[in-house]
Amino acid sequence: MPQFSYSARGPNGALQKGAMQAQSATAVADQLQSGGMIPLAIHEAKEKGRMGEKLQRALDFRNRADLDDLILFSRQMYSLLHAGIPIIRSLRGMLETVKKRQMREALQAILEELEGGRQVSEALEEHPQIFPPLFTSIVQTGEAGGRLDQAFLEISSYLEREKETKMRVKTALRYPTFVVVAIAVAIAILSLFVIPTFAKVFAGFDAQLPLPTRVLMAVSDFAVAYWPYVLGAGAALLVGFRHYVSTEKGRLRWDRFKLRIPVLGSIFLRASLARFARAFATGFSSGVPLLHSLHLTARSVGNEYIARHVEDMRDMVERGESLTNSAAASKLFTPLVLQMLAVGEETGGVDSMLGEVAEFYDREVDYDIRNLATNIEPILILIIGAMVLVLALGVFLPMWSLGTAALG
Repeated sequence: MPQFSYSARGPNGALQKGAMQAQSATAVADQLQSGGMIPLAIHEAKEKGRMGEKLQRALDFRNRADLDDLILFSRQMYSLLHAGIPIIRSLRGMLETVKKRQMREALQAILEELEGGRQVSEALEEHPQIFPPLFTSIVQTGEAGGRLDQAFLEISSYLEREKETKMRVKTALRYPTFVVVAIAVAIAILSLFVIPTFAKVFAGFDAQLPLPTRVLMAVSDFAVAYWPYVLGAGAALLVGFRHYVSTEKGRLRWDRFKLRIPVLGSIFLRASLARFARAFATGFSSGVPLLHSLHLTARSVGNEYIARHVEDMRDMVERGESLTNSAAASKLFTPLVLQMLAVGEETGGVDSMLGEVAEFYDREVDYDIRNLATNIEPILILIIGAMVLVLALGVFLPMWSLGTAALG
């Protein structure tokens, strides 16, 4: 959306200047007039300046708003609004304590839009890179019901549990990632430094080397001679992979593949389903309509493959199917979860049952993470055993053969 700078006369005649995002200069003028201001000049910001600002923000990782900033913002907004402090005054006070530049600029823009007469949810929607759709929808529902403080409390509780789920997934990935990196480093050291040393020793003997040794030396010679090209090809593959998964088709296939990875796939699946249940329960209990809650949940679940199934559930519910039948048709949920959903529909407590579903999946994720080391150890033993076997056949076997020939 374009950025406009403006100057206007306030109701008291004072000159005010600022910036605002809108579809056109006319929309800016309408917003200013709705706030009791008289527009004097409206100018669209130059595209070059906006592109430079976007590039600077993309490279400035430390000033990006993250989940912790959203949690703190929601908690502070609840505390201030619950204490009866007006929202504009609350935002002005928060601006003095916010450290992240992206968050500070967003709050400044939101404050200006609120002073121009816009609703809180409308102002938040102008910053989707910080505030997700579910966030703004719950705020919009809280505004309509006169319970904006409770809306921020529900959002903060949801985001805190979301953070816990993400931390569980990161914990699950930390151990196998470390092992894979260590194995890759070990292979690189062997190929570039250790095996070439043995190759010089073998070259001094005029003897036929075993096939495993010749293969190992050929691989080492290739790595030593072409390692810059190998690194370049690896970097190109990484860039190409990231570009592929950024497309709709690539992201769908990659997210589906992650759910099928041995051992880790079940953790990803349960964590995503816990996120689905919690997001859906939070939105539905906050007064967001059922179909809209499903749509927002699909956008916030974090997995495109599961999001497609959630959208299919939404379509089935829209056609008149029950939520339980729609969930069963997706084939994502266990019979126990489907039974809990059925009880929730019968008793009118779908949101509370979905909260129980989220807790159920959280417990399963915790159990899987605690047993991850035990489950992955056989795979790691096989990989390490294969490396030892390759070294034994490729390095020590010719040494034994040459030693036997020398003694003979």
